[in-house]
This record gives sequence, structure tokens and C-alpha cells, in this order.
Amino acid sequence: MATTVYEPPQVERHLPYYSGKGGGENRAPAGGDLHAVEDRPLDPAQTGIRVALGAITMSFAALTSAMIVRQGTALDWRHMTLPSVLYLNTIALLVSSITLEVSRRRVTDYARGVQTQISIPMLWLLATLTLGLLFVVGQSVAWLKLRAEGLYLASNPNSSFFYLLTGVHATHVLGGLLALVYVISKLRRAVLRRSTFAAAAQYWHFMGALWLYLLLLLWAKL
Repeated sequence: MATTVYEPPQVERHLPYYSGKGGGENRAPAGGDLHAVEDRPLDPAQTGIRVALGAITMSFAALTSAMIVRQGTALDWRHMTLPSVLYLNTIALLVSSITLEVSRRRVTDYARGVQTQISIPMLWLLATLTLGLLFVVGQSVAWLKLRAEGLYLASNPNSSFFYLLTGVHATHVLGGLLALVYVISKLRRAVLRRSTFAAAAQYWHFMGALWLYLLLLLWAKL
């Protein structure tokens, strides 16, 4: 009597992966090094960053509205020349967004096993961090320059709004720098989630776009 032998079903082995853009799964190659860069579905990082960006947008919209109304009703509004260092600061912040995106691509390559050295994406992240610090230092130089010209927070309405807008923005940039430090620490231990890195990158790029808006606003109104 013939006996039929059934082969056991093949079970797919799920490997650690780093999700690329669009949420697709980029699995590590079979037999290659498995880099523990992981992601979890429904991570709260994306929700949190959207709420934070919405709150920041509303706060700066309120400050913009207050400045426009104050300018329209003030007889003591005096136009001022923006410190030239602001333009160098702008370049530093924009370049930092580029280095951050390069780092994200290198992290993806590392997770896929295409790149075996974690030092490469780490260097790009450190470059982003350095440029961000240069931006904050440059903003401090701008404030010192205004102080040297006798323009303080309470000198007149336009200098008050300059210190307020640039100071609040610089504070948020410092928050972004702390987020980058957190990402670097996670990457160093190879436990970085895609959603965490994506949230930090969205925040950082938003800071760059917000600064461009503020620079144009200050140039046009002050």
C-alpha cells in the first residue's frame, strides 16, 4: 500500500529591518549581518511630532499677528538693519537639513546590510549636530551685535519682536539638537527605530522652513 509523505510547511524567518520611505520593509539579506535597527507599528513618535509642530505653528502665527497689529498702531516703530550674520546662520541651518537626509540614507543602507560600518551615518549626524550648534551660536552673535548698537529687548517695539521671534525659534532649535543627540545615542547602540528618526528629521526640517519664514518676515517688517 502506497504511503504519501507530506513535507512540513516552510516557515519564513522574520529578520530585523529598518523601514524606508513609504513604510516599506527592507529586510536584511539572508546570511548577512543583522543590524538591530528596528521599527514598531503605531509608534507614538509620529503622532507626537504632528501635535508638536501644530502647536509651534499656532504659536508663531499668533506672534506674527501680534507684530503686524503692533506695527500698524505704533508711532514709535523704527526700522532696523538685520545683522548680516543671520544670513550665514541660514546657510548653516539649510545645509544641516541636507546632511541629515544623507545620514538617513546611510542608516537605511546600514540596516539593509549594504553598508557595514555604522561610523558613516554617525559622521553625517554629527555634522548635522555641529551645524545646528553653529546656528544657535550665530544667533547669539546677532543678539550681541544688536546690544552693541544699543538695541535691547525693551528699546523699541521692533527690537522687542526681533529678540522674541529669534529667541523662541532658537529655543526650539535647541530642542531639535537634543532630539538629534537622542537619535545618535540610539544609533550607536543599533536600536534606532525608523519612526523615531523620521520624527526627529521632520522636526528639524520644520525648524529650517520656519526660520526661512521668520527671516523673510523680519526683513520685510523690521
